[in-house]
Amino acid sequence: KTYAEKNMSRFHMPGHKGQAFLGCEAYDITEVAGADALYEADGIIAESEKYAGSLFGTGRTVYSTEGSSQCIRAMMYLAINEWSRRTKAVANDTGRPYVIAGRNTHKAFLYAAALLDFDIVWLWPKEMHSICSCHVEPDLVEQVIRQELDTRGVLPAAVYLTSPDYLGGMVDVAAIAEVCHSYGTILAVDNAHGAYLHFLKQKKHPMDLGADICCDSAHKTLPVLTGGAYLQIHREAPKTFLENAKQAMALFGSTSPSYLVLSSLDLCNQYLANEYSGRLAATIACMDNVREQLKIHGWHVEDTDPLKITIRAPYGMTGQEMGELLRKKNIECEYADAEYLVLMATPENTEADFRRLMDAMGDNQRPYVDKRLLQPVRCEQVCSVKQAIYGTREVVGIKDAVGRICGSPTVGCPPAIPIVVSGEMINEHAAAVFEYYDIRQIEVLK
Repeated sequence: KTYAEKNMSRFHMPGHKGQAFLGCEAYDITEVAGADALYEADGIIAESEKYAGSLFGTGRTVYSTEGSSQCIRAMMYLAINEWSRRTKAVANDTGRPYVIAGRNTHKAFLYAAALLDFDIVWLWPKEMHSICSCHVEPDLVEQVIRQELDTRGVLPAAVYLTSPDYLGGMVDVAAIAEVCHSYGTILAVDNAHGAYLHFLKQKKHPMDLGADICCDSAHKTLPVLTGGAYLQIHREAPKTFLENAKQAMALFGSTSPSYLVLSSLDLCNQYLANEYSGRLAATIACMDNVREQLKIHGWHVEDTDPLKITIRAPYGMTGQEMGELLRKKNIECEYADAEYLVLMATPENTEADFRRLMDAMGDNQRPYVDKRLLQPVRCEQVCSVKQAIYGTREVVGIKDAVGRICGSPTVGCPPAIPIVVSGEMINEHAAAVFEYYDIRQIEVLK
């Protein structure tokens, strides 16, 4: 801001030179004197990150201007490096690194597997009614850790979970962290949808519940520009995580980070430190009331994290159709598929927003029938994720994809959760699920 007000002659990037095209250009700068540098931060960025860390109570908080996707790759880099350091001290030949993960991972996790070349062991709960949801119990985590340890002779580089998931489901992070730490392994959490959880009366953020490392998409639930995120590291995480966080982020980030995004992350600190907790509590109380009213009016509302309202579509209606009805009333949802409609709110939503939502939803006269026949897609892993993503690929129709090997995951964002993972053989069941989600084509290996 100081730099913008000096009316400098800008003989540096960016090319707009601070002239107003969108209107924000005066504050869109590069690494000029006094502005610090994100990946070598020792000035105002370092100070701001330290302040953010104190607000979240972490061992270290690092800013991302490229969302949680950058943080996910950095988390896995740190976990694999720490695994290599530990296992080399035990044996010379420990095989390939691997990560145990819930099946509902964002495709950024698969890209991390391709770039870092690690194997994935999937956690499959007994029931999965959506590709977006994977409710993993602590017992299952322990069972799979034991099984893999017996088979491979080494622990996983990490257990990786998504909580809250895209539908708002949450796993018992505290109990799973206990399991992981009892075996001496790392718990990493994709907390992209839960940056606000630390500011609840009863804290539910992964850093408060014992996870070693997590990512928070600040822009998803806090008043931060799109792309603003945090890499959060626990105070008792491995020392290498705390020391090498910036190196890990720099490896996967642009050398031209957005100072507009950094500014919004910095301004958010002041907001979080002052009125945010009170406003958050008031919003959650309002949302609890909305949920109850929706139930009274005949809608099935799922149990979710506090800032989501997830409505299951009644018989003869899809989530997409519900989304279209809302759109006609000037309401845009976060996500809709054949089964669910997802609405995300924050303290920046107004009372008028909630009144409009209730008016638009009205009464549901349709019955609810348990039509959730979707079962998890389990396909044979034929080659590594890296081999599949780096391989020569072609696009084919879903019916022609049966018996072929999935290349790059074909899935939109949202929710960016692959149905079949790169390197898996596509079977008939997978093809049916692709059609259920209205996906018509997929990349396969030639």
